[in-house]
Amino acid sequence: MSGAPTLAGAAAVAEAPVEGSSRPTRPDTRAVRASRRRVVFLLPAAALMGVLGVFPLLQLVWMSLHDVTQRTINAPGWQFAGLENYAQGFAAGESGPALGRTLVVVLVVTVLGMVGGFTAAVALRTAGRWSGFLLALMVFVWALPPVVNGSVWKFLLGDGGLVNTVLLALGAQTPVPFLYDTTWALLSVAFVGAFAVIPFNALVYRAALLTIDPEVFEAAALDGATRWGEVRYVMIPAVRATTLVLLVLTIVYAFRSFDFIYVMTYGGPGTATNTLPFLGYLQAFSRYDYGLGAATSVLAVVGVLVLAAVYARSIRKEEADS
Repeated sequence: MSGAPTLAGAAAVAEAPVEGSSRPTRPDTRAVRASRRRVVFLLPAAALMGVLGVFPLLQLVWMSLHDVTQRTINAPGWQFAGLENYAQGFAAGESGPALGRTLVVVLVVTVLGMVGGFTAAVALRTAGRWSGFLLALMVFVWALPPVVNGSVWKFLLGDGGLVNTVLLALGAQTPVPFLYDTTWALLSVAFVGAFAVIPFNALVYRAALLTIDPEVFEAAALDGATRWGEVRYVMIPAVRATTLVLLVLTIVYAFRSFDFIYVMTYGGPGTATNTLPFLGYLQAFSRYDYGLGAATSVLAVVGVLVLAAVYARSIRKEEADS
């Protein structure tokens, strides 16, 4: 009979959603279990970071707000000082100049580290025997402990070191006081810091350059692009995201300058190379004013945290764009 409903029609009517009602959806139990498993695996790392990273940082901030000296450090309760330690650092004329010297080191290390790293990466982009040798040498320089690296440069920049010996042979009248003049000493430790970070930047830049399709360079050559044109219009735009990440990492590295200053100048001559991290060390472990040293260190930590936030934001943006 034409008016009788068919089995297919009945099934369609049964499966059709009733207006105004919603069928409950069962959550994907597999995805939930995978998410819980990831959380379980992250818990040990989070606990370790909390014990070794977050807790000491909170303790540092707490100490900067109290009067803590060698006499009171083991006392059951510290005397609350508020922001007095921060004000004392600037009033004594130490924190302000130290911040200025820190910014000088950051500027020199960042400019030389970024430009030198990109230049080295462009020069070592092609494969070959010499490229492999230079890459191995750069990895060796980058992997050297800062104490060893700083000791080598302290010898090279001394009055009787290799650098001054070459300068005297070329006609210089007196040795250059790289480590004994207030201006030269700060620039010298900044240069050594830049020299130490160039290999890392070069390796990262080279990895980014190797991802460029060779056909892009062939097309640029057919269009008459010179070597400088390839660098300007092909390589630099291709490594723009890498440059942003490396820029933040290099600034963070320069901002926490301590190792080379400790080995090469120990903050001298006078206070010429006292950056914020090293000044905090001197205040806490040479003068035993732990509250004042903690306040100076907090200023350095704030700068690093701001840069770390910029780094995390740049990473998220890069992942979203890709």
